[in-house]
Amino acid sequence: MPVQTVEAPTEARGSSLPGFAVAAIREEGRWRCVRLDPDALVDLDAAITELRGLRSTGAVVGLLDVDDEFFVLLRPVPGGVSLMVSDAAAALDYDVAADVLDLLRVELPPDEDALDDDPWPEGDLAILADLGLPPEELNVLAGDFELYPDEQLAVIGRRCGFGEELAKLVGS
Repeated sequence: MPVQTVEAPTEARGSSLPGFAVAAIREEGRWRCVRLDPDALVDLDAAITELRGLRSTGAVVGLLDVDDEFFVLLRPVPGGVSLMVSDAAAALDYDVAADVLDLLRVELPPDEDALDDDPWPEGDLAILADLGLPPEELNVLAGDFELYPDEQLAVIGRRCGFGEELAKLVGS
């Protein structure tokens, strides 16, 4: 299914944003992390295509820290991709978040004032359940407004077993 781009008011359209795009790949019981192209932070199609190109016999998970505002988790599955965004309200300002909501067929309230300041996690909260992170815990973690997205992704990495690899890559 092609992703339809929703026009959102963002100054960063067509360019990369601060943050990071990483793929965590598990093969033969070991995790490794690789950087994805920075375009993955602004173009969901680019992120999905690049993740699908990382063929593995084990798990492949994409982690996007977009502009220190929110994160996106992506996981190729047969016939599509499983997605989760930590704050659906980010779709008001970021194309990649709007594209996630399009694929999930989730609409924002028509009145922007209807959104409160609390994070609104949306998507497959069980995306990492088989890797050791239950949906309830991911929901609580995504809703923790005291943590920045990179800190949330670091916790996710530790819970799933690739925390050290992620820290090495993102810290470099």
